[in-house]
Amino acid sequence: MRKTIKRFLPNHESVHSNRWLRPFSNSLLHPRLWHLNRHSAAGGIALGLFCGLIPGPFQALAAAAGCVLFRVNLPLAVLTTLYSNPLTIVPLYVLAYGLGTRAMGLSNNGFVKPPDMGDLQFAQWLGEVADWMVGLGKPLALGLILLAAIFSLAGYIGVKAAWRLWLIRAWHNRRARRSCES
Repeated sequence: MRKTIKRFLPNHESVHSNRWLRPFSNSLLHPRLWHLNRHSAAGGIALGLFCGLIPGPFQALAAAAGCVLFRVNLPLAVLTTLYSNPLTIVPLYVLAYGLGTRAMGLSNNGFVKPPDMGDLQFAQWLGEVADWMVGLGKPLALGLILLAAIFSLAGYIGVKAAWRLWLIRAWHNRRARRSCES
């Protein structure tokens, strides 16, 4: 499994030769950030899934910082954050909002539509939108944290289980090959 994943990931030397990353070489070139085993892969996937729900363009930066902190696989973590993109972010946030409202014990009448501009002046409309966002804020924030934790835990367990199944299959194949050769 390691050989399959390594084909798609950048290697240690390409990061070392990148002039933009050179100032961070002490942190980013730590061997545990680039080593690929079932523990570092599972941790990288879990961290990437958690950081994938961070709003805006800070997902990859948060994943990289988390990898430096927890010493898990950096390329996998950054690559995994891409599951939230312009096509998937709205359904993910609606799901997070629903999860947050249930966790807070609020009535879930669906995602509340933003206020219509109608007869309002722009400044009044901005105030209404700000109030609308504050109303969504607590359930959405709690839902994002809960959803990120659920995704992260599922990713960690899933990678560990898939890697274990891959190893068991490889052991059985090797045993079958050895018995045929004997």
